[in-house]
Amino acid sequence: MQNEIRSTDAAAVSTSNTPASDDFINADMFELAPVSMWLEDFSGVKKLLDEWRAAGITDLRSYLQADLSRVHACTLNIQVLHVNKKTLQLFEADDIPHLIANLDKVFRDDMLHTHIEELLQVWEGKTEFSSHSVNYTLSGKRLDIQLNARILPGYENNWGRVLLAVENVTERETARRKLTRSEDYARGLFEYSPISLWVEDFSQVKRLFGDLRQIGIKDFRVFTDVHPEFVERCMQEIRVIDVNQQTLTMFHAPDKTTLLSRLSEVFRDDMRPHFNEQLSELWHGNLFHQREVVNYALNGEQLHVHLQFSVFPGHEEDWSLVLVALTDITARKKAEAYLEFLGKHDELTKLHNRAFMVDEMNRLERKGPFPVSVIMADLNGLKEVNDQLGHAAGDALLRRVGEVLGKAADKPVYASRIGGDEFAILMPATDDRGAAAMMENIQKLIDINNQYYSGSPLSLSMGAATSQHGERLESTVQRADALMYEDKRSYYATAPAHDRRQSPDE
Repeated sequence: MQNEIRSTDAAAVSTSNTPASDDFINADMFELAPVSMWLEDFSGVKKLLDEWRAAGITDLRSYLQADLSRVHACTLNIQVLHVNKKTLQLFEADDIPHLIANLDKVFRDDMLHTHIEELLQVWEGKTEFSSHSVNYTLSGKRLDIQLNARILPGYENNWGRVLLAVENVTERETARRKLTRSEDYARGLFEYSPISLWVEDFSQVKRLFGDLRQIGIKDFRVFTDVHPEFVERCMQEIRVIDVNQQTLTMFHAPDKTTLLSRLSEVFRDDMRPHFNEQLSELWHGNLFHQREVVNYALNGEQLHVHLQFSVFPGHEEDWSLVLVALTDITARKKAEAYLEFLGKHDELTKLHNRAFMVDEMNRLERKGPFPVSVIMADLNGLKEVNDQLGHAAGDALLRRVGEVLGKAADKPVYASRIGGDEFAILMPATDDRGAAAMMENIQKLIDINNQYYSGSPLSLSMGAATSQHGERLESTVQRADALMYEDKRSYYATAPAHDRRQSPDE
């Protein structure tokens, strides 16, 4: 909606250098002023405001905002008496009558809202008022203006003469808007980045480093090994300035205040050795570095993150502005751990697999400790369970073996599934008595396991052998395997008739 903002009687506008009734205005100063100058009559505005005040209006802002036609009524009561040459140039007018005739093109759009602020200032009794607004040239070009006005001395009672200076601040405001857009863009990149971003102040860490250098510390790693409390001190001296939205999501924080008040829950435990390495990088002047570290969410969940650390340009001397980017790699680390687990474990029983057993045997042959005992075990009755009850029942029986042997074998003892129903237990630094005790313990665990599961009972045939001096572990395994088969034949010789249908070699 376009509105006329200032109205005038063209005949009232003097085209001479100095209006006859305003000889106090220095013609040269007015005409040659480097900014746009306007001489206006606000007496009609004063009469209107006095009428509203007499009618009981006390909150002028609310009164005007409720109906902008009231603002328009004020503008219609303003008379433009004179303008200077700079005004004609600024607004691209041929002469004063040309400008006056087209004031509706100059003062339009959001001008009414700005004019409210001007009216409020004179309503409050001020003889000077100012505002920042937008005008337009007669060709339609936008002008950002700074308006400063004063009721001239002698006219304070009727506002008959008001002098206005209009400064063109378009260039400045355009630059400011560009800067604001740039800042908003940068802020948006920060806030809505898909990775966790932290802006931090490391200046106190820098100061602590300076203190160490002054007392002659040169080997930082040795110093922190002797004084681990220094690492803790550095962690406490870091000031977090800001974090983005992804940080709150990643660390399960409801808001920034909560997260920043509970940082001790985020950076703890496994974080300390990683932070020590980070400090070592800084000590040696590496202001950009990256590594994988461990943090914790506020719900206690462990987070594996890829950390990238960078000191902002221009802050290399004091480290007062640092950007830390954290990428959540927890899923990747879990996948890697699972793949590593599968490479060394049997997925069904969760025991180690044959490949792990071979590697461990080679390691024990090279490094010991000796003697090394080996127990070979075989699940009895697996084929019959598979044939009669199905492979799902057989798999359940195998999982139960995993439960028993996993419970029995604590490091440095390892239990492995080396075949369909075959298992091996490696026991370093264990003699034949230790191996016999292990088999007794396994049998007790089997008895307990059978009490908790209905259906097919769990039964293992076992044989143990201990390595002799200079003997290859492969030979020890063969001797244990032979003893296991003897136990298996004995089992089937005394087993119920339905179990004898299986071969002891199955």
